[in-house]
Amino acid sequence: MVVLRQSKTRLGAYEQKKMTAFDHLTQQQYINIETFRKSGVGVKTPVWFVKDGDSIFVRTVANSGKVKRIHNNGQVNIAPCKGDGALLGDWIPANAREVKDQDTDRKTDRLLDRKYGLMKKIFAMTSALQGRKYTTLEIKQQFEPAA
Repeated sequence: MVVLRQSKTRLGAYEQKKMTAFDHLTQQQYINIETFRKSGVGVKTPVWFVKDGDSIFVRTVANSGKVKRIHNNGQVNIAPCKGDGALLGDWIPANAREVKDQDTDRKTDRLLDRKYGLMKKIFAMTSALQGRKYTTLEIKQQFEPAA
């Protein structure tokens, strides 16, 4: 879904900005990401996330099931949710991929720190003590071709 939003600029003029379904997620704390097994069965997982530009970024354990499933099939669905995975909105079709770029990893980590604060720092410290390795997933909205 693409919506045009009219907003006032600093100079008082009006401009139209293209809004995507991802723009409605920015105030949420969690998204539910549905990845798919080879059999086609969906697996839903609530995750922390940040939006940067047209993409959503998620940090997750590198050898987790969702990373393995995304390697096999990058098509995912995402929806705003509560921490327990209870949906707060509609599913949005998207494409996900693992990003193996240290600059993106660091930037995503900084954005997550800013968004989640102390909880993120405690979670990161606990994970580091357990020796977990993390990776970054990039999720982009899947647009339907124009008719």
